[in-house]
Amino acid sequence: MSPGVAILMLVCLLAARADTPLPPPAGPPPEAAVILTPPTPASPRINGARVFGVRPGHPFFWQIPATGERPMTFSAAGLPDGLALDPATGRITGVLTAPGSFTVALRATNARGTDTKPLRIEAGETIALTPAMGWNSWNSWATAVDQEKVLASARAMAASGLVQHGWTYVNIDDTWQGARTGPDHALQGNEKFPDLRKLADEIHALGLKLGIYSTPWVTSYARYPGGSAENPEGTWEKPAAGVKRVNQKVLPWAIGKYSFAAADARQWAAWGVDYLKYDWNPNEVPETAEMARALRDSGRDIIYSLSNSAPFEGAADWARLANSWRTTGDIRDTWASMARNGFSQDKWRPSAGPGHWNDPDMLVVGNLGWGPKLHASHLTPNEQYTHISLWCLLASPLLIGCPIEQMDAFTLSLLSNDEVLAIDQDELGRQARQVSVEGDRQIWAKPLADGSRAVGLFNLGENPQEVSVTWSQLDLAGPQQVRDLWRQHDLGAKDGSFTAMVPRHGVVLVRVWPAAN
Repeated sequence: MSPGVAILMLVCLLAARADTPLPPPAGPPPEAAVILTPPTPASPRINGARVFGVRPGHPFFWQIPATGERPMTFSAAGLPDGLALDPATGRITGVLTAPGSFTVALRATNARGTDTKPLRIEAGETIALTPAMGWNSWNSWATAVDQEKVLASARAMAASGLVQHGWTYVNIDDTWQGARTGPDHALQGNEKFPDLRKLADEIHALGLKLGIYSTPWVTSYARYPGGSAENPEGTWEKPAAGVKRVNQKVLPWAIGKYSFAAADARQWAAWGVDYLKYDWNPNEVPETAEMARALRDSGRDIIYSLSNSAPFEGAADWARLANSWRTTGDIRDTWASMARNGFSQDKWRPSAGPGHWNDPDMLVVGNLGWGPKLHASHLTPNEQYTHISLWCLLASPLLIGCPIEQMDAFTLSLLSNDEVLAIDQDELGRQARQVSVEGDRQIWAKPLADGSRAVGLFNLGENPQEVSVTWSQLDLAGPQQVRDLWRQHDLGAKDGSFTAMVPRHGVVLVRVWPAAN
């Protein structure tokens, strides 16, 4: 080959390479879905909250959440008059007629042993003394939800054992609503939900509770009947297809002349509903207060959850009127969305406490898709550990967004670690504070009822890095015992500080208490 030909071939090759698109930049290396939660022991272990609130004269329903080999028998010493325990199911039911505070000693026994745990029952005006734990239909099924899909996740919550870790509520989101009938013109279920009383009974028989959805608007976000109308009969016409003009006080996505809050609340109580998601934007005090009164007068304790994007300037009102309120827009299963919702909560911290909780939206783990086509969460495994850890530190309501019957072993492990869930359900009811931010490293710490601290060491960066917390940052002195909560493993006493290597977008969640104790 002559030198000229060789040069010409080289020039052609370089030109061809210049015209060839470069491969996309490599993303982060794939992560294995490593299960950190240890297997549940066969011996009895009573889990869940240590306090429960009920209003006098209203039905009482408490499922003792206890893991371990079955059969298992239950007892409760110190139950106040009016309450009874089923020793086979661990279900406490009845009615307390007067206010009071009662400490009950719960006991669970099987062939492997016995476990005991105190439960404080507070009969008074404050309910939701710990954040709600349950499931919501929207992030999986959206408008494709129906009665059988809800019941499938309820049955799976019981069969998977999640009910034995404290998971309780099974909540129907938008699109259940049908016509208004009867003397009160209360909203009834549509063809997708033909028998809501039966659904409530079936869910209660599993040791679970039922939630429902409404809005003070004439029409819901998903174009179904809302809680108000332009006429006293509440007749409604579905709006034409097209762009929704929500959040602009323009009908049909606005509040009508006639409210049916009281009639609807009475109907929900008659069905046996235990939780309400009340959804519109902006949340405003008059409608919030009206539904609060309606629920209080319904004859049943119904957890009251506001959605969405509650204005921050109204925080004191939401805490006074509701049990929880959405502090953010809707979450998606991306790192940017989850991190934005979760790591922005510190300003809301003074509003949180027993009976009233900040809510950065539902959990985006497992299969999602906003119905009916689903996909595995786009959060990486480490991002999912961050998600659950942060929501527990924030004392947030925990609402699973995936079909529970489709849950894999990794997702189940995220939702069944009792030491992690105990941080969310701690009876002191304090939201974690943002202790420090150093670049893409953050420390969040939550005081607990027993005097210990739950501490999250978060790495928001793109590479693994060490994250450290000093005892002085936590207002602690002297050696501190440290326990890894995901692995349920003691790390020993540490002097002055604790340092951990934290993976990309990951967390190390620990509990810290004086070594002398």
